[in-house]
Amino acid sequence: MQKFIYKRSVLWDYVMLAVGTGLVAASIQCIYDPVRLVTGGFTGLAIIVKEITRPLLSGGVPLWMTNILLNVPVFLAALKIKGIRFIGRTFLGTFLLSAWLYVIPSVDLVEGDHILAAVFGGCIGGAGMGLVLLARATTGGTDMVAVLMQHYMRHYSIVQIMQVLDGLIVLGGLFVFGIRAALYAIVAIFITSKVSDTLMEGFKFSKAAYIITEKHETVAKRIMTELDRGVTGLYARGMFSGEEKCMLYCVVSRKEIIEVKDIVAEVDPRAFVIVSDAREVLGEGFQEYQ
Repeated sequence: MQKFIYKRSVLWDYVMLAVGTGLVAASIQCIYDPVRLVTGGFTGLAIIVKEITRPLLSGGVPLWMTNILLNVPVFLAALKIKGIRFIGRTFLGTFLLSAWLYVIPSVDLVEGDHILAAVFGGCIGGAGMGLVLLARATTGGTDMVAVLMQHYMRHYSIVQIMQVLDGLIVLGGLFVFGIRAALYAIVAIFITSKVSDTLMEGFKFSKAAYIITEKHETVAKRIMTELDRGVTGLYARGMFSGEEKCMLYCVVSRKEIIEVKDIVAEVDPRAFVIVSDAREVLGEGFQEYQ
């Protein structure tokens, strides 16, 4: 049974990888490229190469071809430095992205509107990148280059190196396509990161409540009985009064937090309550472990 579940999860990863790379390719081919938005990465560099080579080649060098040509030496370097196991699904992700760029026709879905391109390109590309990351893969490009550079530049993080590389590519887009396209590209990058982060963290945001009350046993019992939620008692000491206190901690849904506050208000109107967002909650009563 465990073996079946494992195989099924791996298959689901590959499905997400295929769909995710398809969405990323669609955002590039049908939104970013027609309006010349360079959002970083090798695909952004491919858009620049395509524009520069238009006078030499009808329509310029295709995006899929540039993406492959740029990634080949990077993968060879990764194979030598990190070994075959490191490449893993990233190779498949890069291949699928190039294949989608080849298959998907270049259609201007936003009809030259940079605002629509930044918003919808960011949403579609962000959703695609989120699925790729959920499948525990990347699409190669500057991600892979950053990892290889960090191997020799230990004092910099992978994220820092990647930001510099993508920033240079966006800067190249500024010189080729102008400041207007570059500014919209920055907006698209911001939206992409927010959408991909949201997809990875999940949409089921919860609320965490810290409750300091003299009637902690009554409040805890009512929450456990009426809401069927667990409550943890954290023993603390008030620094001003020096008194030992029991602080209640519980995680509930956004809808249930209203009931928690009502219970506390009924039991002890003098209670001190702190409510914060819980971005991701795994375990019984919430999301299951994947």
